[in-house]
Amino acid sequence: MLQAQKRPVHIYMEANPNPNSLKFVVNFMLADEGISFDYPDQESTENSPLAKELFNFAAVERVFIASNFVTVTKKEDIEWPEIQDFVRDHIKKYLEAGKAAVNAVFNKDPLFDENDSETVKKIKGILDEYIRPAVEQDGGAIVFHSFHDGVVKVLLQGSCSGCPSSTITLKAGIQNLLTRMLPEVKEVQAEGV
Repeated sequence: MLQAQKRPVHIYMEANPNPNSLKFVVNFMLADEGISFDYPDQESTENSPLAKELFNFAAVERVFIASNFVTVTKKEDIEWPEIQDFVRDHIKKYLEAGKAAVNAVFNKDPLFDENDSETVKKIKGILDEYIRPAVEQDGGAIVFHSFHDGVVKVLLQGSCSGCPSSTITLKAGIQNLLTRMLPEVKEVQAEGV
């Protein structure tokens, strides 16, 4: 009788600008490209058994899952060397068991809506093409929220949420790029920060 082989799971850790977050990078995709899942608390984890389990660690404050990584934000009174190996080993064992990191099915692309104005479509395109990859490098995500009277509002997720550098990134990077590429954009603000 054939036995199912375990999927080889390799994980390495990456620091990012938020000292309270650590990025656990896996050797395969956990979520579709451009799609991310942010879990600010255990109650929000209904579609991610992995995130739900990670909240069982008392030190875990937030879980973020995108492409091939899981970003975990810890409570400030704990140091990463105290918990990083436990968190990494838990993620590894969970994924080796063949379980999905996220259980979500989309009937349509959640990033784009055919009812968006031309300006909103352009804003989303710029965010997706130029900004999302850079923000994901740091273990986070940026999601379009709204556009009204020249002001683009975005949600900062993962390691970007609560990061000391996020305001600089938002104004010096994202706002400069959007205002340069789209004259109708005057300002970028983070929503819910």
